[in-house]
Amino acid sequence: MPAYAVIGGQWGDEGKGKVIDYLAGKVDSVVRYAGGNNAGHTVVNDRGKFELHLIPSGICWEGVSGIIGNGVVVDPEGLLSELDGLGSRGVDTSLLYVSERAHVIMPYHIVLDELEEKAKGVNAVGTTGRGIGPTYVDKVSRVGIRIGDLLDIKGVLVPRLEQALSFKNALFTKVYEVEPVNLDDILAKCRVWADRLAPHIQPTEQIIQDLLAGDKSILLEGAQGTLLDVDHGSYPYVTSSSPSIGGACIGLGLNPQEIAGVVAVFKAYSTRVGSGPMPSELLGDFADELREKAHEYGTTTGRARRVGWFDAVAARYSRLVNGLTGMVLTRLDILDGFSAVKICVGYEVDGQRIDRFPSNTGLLERCQPVYEEHPGWDQPTASATDVSHLPANALSYVRRIEELVGCQIQIISTGPSREETILVHEIIPG
Repeated sequence: MPAYAVIGGQWGDEGKGKVIDYLAGKVDSVVRYAGGNNAGHTVVNDRGKFELHLIPSGICWEGVSGIIGNGVVVDPEGLLSELDGLGSRGVDTSLLYVSERAHVIMPYHIVLDELEEKAKGVNAVGTTGRGIGPTYVDKVSRVGIRIGDLLDIKGVLVPRLEQALSFKNALFTKVYEVEPVNLDDILAKCRVWADRLAPHIQPTEQIIQDLLAGDKSILLEGAQGTLLDVDHGSYPYVTSSSPSIGGACIGLGLNPQEIAGVVAVFKAYSTRVGSGPMPSELLGDFADELREKAHEYGTTTGRARRVGWFDAVAARYSRLVNGLTGMVLTRLDILDGFSAVKICVGYEVDGQRIDRFPSNTGLLERCQPVYEEHPGWDQPTASATDVSHLPANALSYVRRIEELVGCQIQIISTGPSREETILVHEIIPG
């Protein structure tokens, strides 16, 4: 059977965790392909509420394996914390596999992330400070440490760490004027990580290929969102990996012909964390009201998210970049009770109207939104489970988003739990 992907269509935080948990019961494996524990996926089901950062969101389904692919950067401390938390609540994690090719976020990466962000001052991009960027830098510089290296401390890990620390400590002491990192301290941590993670470390590319060859289905779990893609987002205000569908192939060793469907998750409005252009951003009292009603604070950092109206220009760009076969619309219920709702249908910049998402970030920063206003609705959409339960104005809003983006909405989420979902069209057949 083929693979199906669920990715972020905006700037992340779209509600992918809930959607993947909802769909995971129909697949054999849920596979994470990019990012690190800078992601935060919230899952609410009959077991309770779970906040996941590295472990795929299908972990709560019995018999469904979870795979952390080679494109992910792994903080072993964070991963062990999640494993312990899930285990304490009775969740079986024995079917979690971590690619031996995935790179390790070392303690010095976290220190370096904080130092670099502080040094940038007003030009800081708003990272989570979890060492994600520096780990990817070491990966492409060919001085990184991979998860599989932990299982060969004397033969592989020690010489690679010695090489890495010779440069990192020179940077710490001579540029940032902080204390150097001690090799023995890091090795002590690595021994603990190796002992506990050894049962999970596997050649996951082969596992994925075997699943597909054996007529099993897999669900690809994206992290962050397309507009934060290091190549296709609003650079430099982006993440360090490729959350778009292209990242799934290199982040898993997956043949692109195996991907049968690509579905992007969009909020019914827009949010963004950190710096960078956001044309439909709202400010003032209404923005505060929307943020508090939706509790728009980061799962990972707790930072307040910036909020805005739905941006159809950016969403259409996501459709084109990812070749979307469908959309999921989340948090429609947050717009319940507003007298009017708006959709950004274009931009104005330097006296001209544009209808495409600019690749030039400087140009994007100058874009002013062109809005289309729609009447709001008084009847609730919260907890609705069928399209017929939606107020007429809410359904009209949904249909207009479909028309503007040029893509069919297959699922509408009306609350945080699995049950609060409208399945309009099947994403995964069978």
